[in-house]
Amino acid sequence: MELFDRKISELKELLHKKEITVTDLVDTSYKRIQEVDDKVGAFLTLNEENARTYAKELDEALDSRSEFGLLFGMPIGVKDNIVTKNLRTTCASKILENFDPIYDATVVKHLKSAETVTIGKLNMDEFAMGSSNENSGFKPTKNPWNLETVPGGSSGGSAAAVAAGEVLFSLGSDTGGSIRQPASFCGVVGLKPTYGRVSRFGLVAFASSLDQIGPITRNVEDNAFLLQAISGVDEMDSTSANVDVPDFLSSLTGDVKGLKIAVPKEYLGEGVQEEVKQSVLNSLKVLEGLGATWEEVSLPHSKYALATYYLLSSSEASANLSRFDGVRYGHRSDNAENLIDLYKQSRAEGFGNEVKRRIMLGTFALSSGYYDAYYKKAQKVRTLIKKDFEDVFEKYDVIIGPTTPTPAFKIGENVKDPLTMYANDILTIPVNLAGVPGISVPCGLSNGLPLGLQIIGKHFDESTIYRVAHAFEQATDHHKAKPEL
Repeated sequence: MELFDRKISELKELLHKKEITVTDLVDTSYKRIQEVDDKVGAFLTLNEENARTYAKELDEALDSRSEFGLLFGMPIGVKDNIVTKNLRTTCASKILENFDPIYDATVVKHLKSAETVTIGKLNMDEFAMGSSNENSGFKPTKNPWNLETVPGGSSGGSAAAVAAGEVLFSLGSDTGGSIRQPASFCGVVGLKPTYGRVSRFGLVAFASSLDQIGPITRNVEDNAFLLQAISGVDEMDSTSANVDVPDFLSSLTGDVKGLKIAVPKEYLGEGVQEEVKQSVLNSLKVLEGLGATWEEVSLPHSKYALATYYLLSSSEASANLSRFDGVRYGHRSDNAENLIDLYKQSRAEGFGNEVKRRIMLGTFALSSGYYDAYYKKAQKVRTLIKKDFEDVFEKYDVIIGPTTPTPAFKIGENVKDPLTMYANDILTIPVNLAGVPGISVPCGLSNGLPLGLQIIGKHFDESTIYRVAHAFEQATDHHKAKPEL
């Protein structure tokens, strides 16, 4: 059995029995990267020298210490919009091509406390804007299940690296589905926590009221381990919530008897492929067999979610990305003749087309004369979408539907059609607008490509999501399927 086919709990036991070393785990990671990453393209920057040195330190600690971090010695990949001290962080953008941060994001500090080993930084859509990883400023990432298809985005590198067995798990960020959608396309487990559960300090901002960092793993138990390590209030992030962090692992009981599931009719409607619908219905039968019940419900305002999201997220991006001006840090144009020219040229040379498109859309929505008609109205609709979820959660424990309307599409297929590309996030976006948690778990294959089941929970109730996801995983074999690279 390959090392990375094992769960974290099993690997921890092997480490403490001295049957393997941390160096073995790190070697496994870099060996696999050497074998497959030229095909997959998941990594932008490797941290090999530091990782190997740290692995030796941890191996020595095994002999001299009795207490260890929660994820002691486990190799992890970090999405390239999460800042890492002295390890290049580019957001997959030419404008930050040479940015070496001088501090760690709060989640990275938590990972260091848990004693993980950072293997490297993972590719993404530039500034997290995209659903396919084709918008990276450096290279596209490919789906390990079929190298002609996209891995999803914006955390495409994070999902592909886990699916390809290059790292045990990774961190992604989710603004409108950017963890769950690539997790679905790559056949892995991806969770967007409740907004405020995990600190955003050190996450390079795209849309601050929507962004959330979360874990991508091979199985539900590992996902709970990683969320346990990174959760908690942070004085450096005024939006992080001062709520208790439960023991997520204790919720993995496999028991869903009496659980009430809501299935929104809008999530199985127009645009959702027949095979995707069928896989969701089959999954509901599995949960029924375990003692849960389900009923169809309506989330009536979800049809406005896509328009609402792109207005709000682009408006926030327009404000957040104004800091990249060629003056303080990042790319500075050599062709400017005056200050205004410097702003224009630096941004024109540094930003890719999708980022420019969203900045333009956001600036328009916030401009005088259009603010009330677009931005303000979108905020009101967001409140209605949130209310839809609250109404359903008064009667039901979780909401279940597909993660994406289709399996992964071919590279280049939608790149010239932004509206079709945006529609790929139609089932994940409402979760971000409402601020609730959601997970994607593998639930089948369509023409050899993975499909994802999305389980959505109440605010700060990741424990119930994990309970349902784990029970489903234990009753099926979908998570055991692996791509053949």
